[in-house]
Amino acid sequence: MKPIASGMLLCMLMAAPSPGATVFPYKYHQETLPNGLTVLVIPMESGGLVAYWSVVRTGSRDEVEPGKSGFAHFFEHMMFRGTKKYPGPVYDRIVTAMGADANAYTTDDYTAYHLAFARESLARVVEIESDRFQNLDYAEPAFQTEAGAVYGEYRKDVTQPFFLLDEKLRDTAFDRHTYKHTTMGFEADVKAMPQAYAYSRSFFRRFYRPDNTVLVVAGDVEAKATLALVRKHYGAWERGYVPPKIVPEPPQKAERKAEVSYPGQTLPILDVAYKGDALDPGNRDFVAGLILGDLAFGSTSVLYKDLVIRQQKVEFLTASFPINRDPPLLEIAAMVKKVEDVRAVQEAIDRTIEEFQARPTDAGRLEAVKRHNKYGFLMGLDSPDAVAGSVARFVALTGGLDVIDRLYGEMDQVTPQDVVRAARKYLQPQRRTVVVLKGAQP
Repeated sequence: MKPIASGMLLCMLMAAPSPGATVFPYKYHQETLPNGLTVLVIPMESGGLVAYWSVVRTGSRDEVEPGKSGFAHFFEHMMFRGTKKYPGPVYDRIVTAMGADANAYTTDDYTAYHLAFARESLARVVEIESDRFQNLDYAEPAFQTEAGAVYGEYRKDVTQPFFLLDEKLRDTAFDRHTYKHTTMGFEADVKAMPQAYAYSRSFFRRFYRPDNTVLVVAGDVEAKATLALVRKHYGAWERGYVPPKIVPEPPQKAERKAEVSYPGQTLPILDVAYKGDALDPGNRDFVAGLILGDLAFGSTSVLYKDLVIRQQKVEFLTASFPINRDPPLLEIAAMVKKVEDVRAVQEAIDRTIEEFQARPTDAGRLEAVKRHNKYGFLMGLDSPDAVAGSVARFVALTGGLDVIDRLYGEMDQVTPQDVVRAARKYLQPQRRTVVVLKGAQP
């Protein structure tokens, strides 16, 4: 495998941005088939390795029917049950014989299926993947078995403090939008899933359609031949995706608070979350907000050094200002070493926010954070699987890769005053939800 040279990346980062400059370092080929399937082929030097990602632009966000949350994650499991031509055990044997690595994951906005393998197996991979995406087949007993396994996964997850915290945070922060539930779904819905066999078949027919899917093929491949293979095997897949009617979340007008009691022992966790904006590289406030999270709460921030290193009041401090299809939560979380310090830690977070709202940050530090963000993204593009994985969320949200250059191009233009404006817009008390998780006392 031949990774991108770090020296080349450093030169790219240090160079002043120019009109039309690109950030994504690989030339790629994009084609949309007549049935709506989007295909992205990213040739790169990789020592004969290839990554094949099938990105279905459906996640837990799309679960709009009452009582039916959790089905996007459920299909991550069911897709490995196979087809009449290649039943699950046969599919597994083929993948194992190739020496391939196959897996999948589900998020709020999309579901991704991915394989890494040698280039000689590309034709075989296209064949078996196209088959299961068009012809998934399972009987009701298999469905019920897998549904039981999914509920078992939920029961395991619910023993983790961070899962409980996230579940409570979402349920408290959102009233109508489907971000209200986690990717796993509401427990009552997951528990009742074995009785929803007919619904599961309709879910697959509605969402697993070519016009709702993006293929990303990266590595030691030739674009023309790869696209020909995809046309051959996916061309008959019938379009039919109809976007679900997602109910927008009403503006939050007052602070919300909640507590979670964890039955086991854990340090208390404070999570302060604000309503943000959806991905939009043309929205300067959104882009400045991405940088604000690192400036104010990242590992080089004054607050981090104060709470984690100097005072040692928290085990860790982290911020998540995510990229989502709809307005997400901008979270600042801290694991506090003593329960009596939770209030003081929140006050320190509040003071930091007030400082960023009151005056512009140092221009030199802002530029350093921007370079670090871009450098971190580029350094993660050193293998076919890493490339496909890094772009999966972007292609799921927008259907293509041009958003990457637009986003980082806009980030280059962010000024200290832009950061002030973002802090004043997003980090307002009436937009926030505060949740504290406390463990059992020893």
